[in-house]
Amino acid sequence: MKIILLSGGSGKRLWPLSGEVRSKTFLKLLPAPDGTRESMIQRVCRQLGEAGLLGSTTIVTHHSQLELMRSQIGNVIPILTESHKRGTLTAIALACTYLQAQPEADPNESLIFMPVDPYVETSFFELLRRLPSVLLSSKANIALIGTRPTFPSTQYGYIVPEAAKSSKAEGYQRVAQFAEKPDLTQARSLLERGALWNCGVFAFSLRFISEALLGYGLPEDYDQLVQLYEGLSEASFDKEIVEHTKNAVVVPYEGAWEDLGSWDTFTKHLGTDSIGPGSISGDSQNTHLVSELDQPIHVIGVSNLIIAANPDGILVASKENSSRIKELDPGRSIMPSTTEYSWGSTRILRRSDPSKTPDELISVVRVLQGKQFHELGRPGWKMIWTILSGSGQVTVKDHPRTVKSGDVFEIRPGIPYGIEADAELEFVSIQLREPLPPAQLPASTPPAPID
Repeated sequence: MKIILLSGGSGKRLWPLSGEVRSKTFLKLLPAPDGTRESMIQRVCRQLGEAGLLGSTTIVTHHSQLELMRSQIGNVIPILTESHKRGTLTAIALACTYLQAQPEADPNESLIFMPVDPYVETSFFELLRRLPSVLLSSKANIALIGTRPTFPSTQYGYIVPEAAKSSKAEGYQRVAQFAEKPDLTQARSLLERGALWNCGVFAFSLRFISEALLGYGLPEDYDQLVQLYEGLSEASFDKEIVEHTKNAVVVPYEGAWEDLGSWDTFTKHLGTDSIGPGSISGDSQNTHLVSELDQPIHVIGVSNLIIAANPDGILVASKENSSRIKELDPGRSIMPSTTEYSWGSTRILRRSDPSKTPDELISVVRVLQGKQFHELGRPGWKMIWTILSGSGQVTVKDHPRTVKSGDVFEIRPGIPYGIEADAELEFVSIQLREPLPPAQLPASTPPAPID
């Protein structure tokens, strides 16, 4: 059995803390057993580890999230990266072709795909263990997990069991129908028929999925799929494969399950009404403050609000309407102020114009003790580094140099460089776009467009 976690969402409803790269999966806001706070991916990996399943797990994510993923979970799990964000069908195809290419690949091995960020109890992961035996005993092509609805939601997909052919004693039911995000009237009707919310878990054999993907027109070869990836569709695995598979079963999950996709649901699990500098008055009922700013925010006499703030923006909204921020898409063109890497982090202090390509970018860079990175300088940009604290070695074009607090040096455009921290290093990086030399300037400048 292999478990593959799918990580591809952007979590725009949790702006400004989440965005295209730092999705909701990486927000370290949930209380952890040791008294600290952990992210969704850290929570899921901890639960998989407690269930003894972490060693069988692989993650599929977009390449832009690789460093952030490594910074939070380390190197204990293999990570496959997508060159472009596509749908769940192509992400699953990427993992399957990769696994099929491995020397030890077994066509009969069970693969279990699931979202990277379910908020579930430990019993959920014990249920994952049963899926291979469910596939075997039911002779089904696909096994899914469904949870009992607590209200007629229009935000979730539904799985309708075929009551006449149920095998409750064996822990599964045959699937009669799928319904994706119905309206309220349909949702109520589905609940009366005993429908379950779809948890987004798919289990099947490597043989089945290989044949299904081939029938869909996707290549079986991993390298060939990677080459074609940019031009592939954003198709949903549910709609293209699952809903066309007649022989499917669903395993009911009786524990708590929740999609923490909005501030309204997320704040219920913070364990406090305020994170970050600031306070909330006692008469502000059901109001939460989540801030990554250095300055305090004080909230007085208002209820049912979410106040979320960081250097990228501030959101003040009623809980029930907070998801409308997704309609505005405010962070689409703005580089996030703070970025985590496996080696440390960067925090932007100033950029010449956040909504356009900047000519100047000033950041504070932190490199953890014993960590290092190597890059090729950007053409047309020079960098000036001022070491604030720590010590280590900086290598510019194969020339190493020991650095310490107070050292200043310049890296010319296009030059390879690297840094290694003996003690945690922190420095200011000033990046400046250099003007093109006269020989590269265009012969004439076209007139500016007139609005």
